[in-house]
Amino acid sequence: MATHMTPDEFRRHGYAVVDWIADYWSTLDQRPVTSADPPGTVAARLPAGPPEQGEPFDRLLADLDTVIAPGLTHWQHPRFFGYFPANTSGPSVLGDLLSAGLGVQGMLWSTSPACTEVETVVLDWLAELLDLPARFRSTGPGGGVIQDSASSAILIAILAALHRAGGGRWRGHGVERAYRVYTSTQGHSAIEKAVRIAGLGDAGLRTVAVDPETLALDPAALRTAIEADLAAGLVPAAVVATIGTTSTNAIDPIPAIGELCREYGLWLHVDAAYAGSAAVCPELRWSHAGLEYADSYCFDPHKWLLTGFDCDAFWVADRAELVAALTVLPEYLRNAATESGAVLDYRDWQVSLGRRFRALKLWFVLRWYGAEGLRAHIREAVALADRFAAWVRADERFEVVGAHPFALVCFRLRPTGDDDADDVANAELLSRVNATGRAYLTHTRVGGRYTLRLVVGSPYTREEHVAQTWRLIGDTAAALPSRPS
Repeated sequence: MATHMTPDEFRRHGYAVVDWIADYWSTLDQRPVTSADPPGTVAARLPAGPPEQGEPFDRLLADLDTVIAPGLTHWQHPRFFGYFPANTSGPSVLGDLLSAGLGVQGMLWSTSPACTEVETVVLDWLAELLDLPARFRSTGPGGGVIQDSASSAILIAILAALHRAGGGRWRGHGVERAYRVYTSTQGHSAIEKAVRIAGLGDAGLRTVAVDPETLALDPAALRTAIEADLAAGLVPAAVVATIGTTSTNAIDPIPAIGELCREYGLWLHVDAAYAGSAAVCPELRWSHAGLEYADSYCFDPHKWLLTGFDCDAFWVADRAELVAALTVLPEYLRNAATESGAVLDYRDWQVSLGRRFRALKLWFVLRWYGAEGLRAHIREAVALADRFAAWVRADERFEVVGAHPFALVCFRLRPTGDDDADDVANAELLSRVNATGRAYLTHTRVGGRYTLRLVVGSPYTREEHVAQTWRLIGDTAAALPSRPS
């Protein structure tokens, strides 16, 4: 019968796990980016039921090679160019390992003071690195906290906005009035989901038109939508603006949106899930102009800042408003530190009560790389994307679609005038490229037209990997059925 793993056994098997991860990272370039196995393949390799007797750890580790790895999409692969990056790094993994080993529960300051205080300080560090407004620091009225994702951050912001818009009655009485939340037609689907979870229903979300050239939210259209809702007796509560939309990295005009939010008394949440990392570089901070208007802001270090999922950095300008909306304090959680008012209890800053020591991995990443290392990582990705865009522009068969201020490039085969045929050709191009296993890209629609997306972000990606992928795209395009010119 298996017994608890002893510290010595843990040490021995832990070394083996670290070796496996290191070998995995060092062989990524030799692996196909995606699995070619059909659905159900991994499940078929697993036993029908759990083991009656414990198994040797060596057997578990062996199954990583035979069962797990063949069924993975390798998000750390140097030729993974899909969606947005979900990077990790050595310091992050080791920080997560320590968090798991400590196994602390950080719901209250009193349940593990270090868990709370490291998080507070590290979020202040990060605010300094991004040059966020002073009111987001814990030394002022606001402060930062780690959420699991930008989706949760958006939900939390909307709940705080409803509390404000309801004059403090929302928490006790729920959705008594017809509140409205606004975002652009390019806003993330998480906004729609958050509005549903908040109890507003699909009618509670107003999608606002964008500038057809920049695909950024049109402030005039936002004003029109707010005025129409006010005239109809509805209650405008919040705007969710985006720095770096998912499809094209469009940047909403935060200063103009912020002025409207102040004029009408709306909560402004700024979602910079992917693009926020870019603000560690001073030359890219222009994208964050107007952030002084924001009531809350978030970005995901787990996307482009070398910190493993899950880690969303979320700040509020006035933490009292957030806590007032979310706090619940049953008797069994009461303690002297909380009653004193001298500590932060992050349970009041999120949906769940429990929370793990996520700040450790972020702390490790910031200390290992330093500001210089993080900026170098961002700049390398932006430079590689610029290079790819130049290759696309130089090829008469292709066109770059829209701007590429960060490390995402949208592109497609040049249109022939037959939109349907062009969409089919671009979809076939993407399908054939991805089927090779030699690279992985994703798509979106821009102006209704099928468009390919390539985003650089892996710390393992070098110019050779981008060049190999561009050659693959060009060769694959040459093999497509001819289209009318």
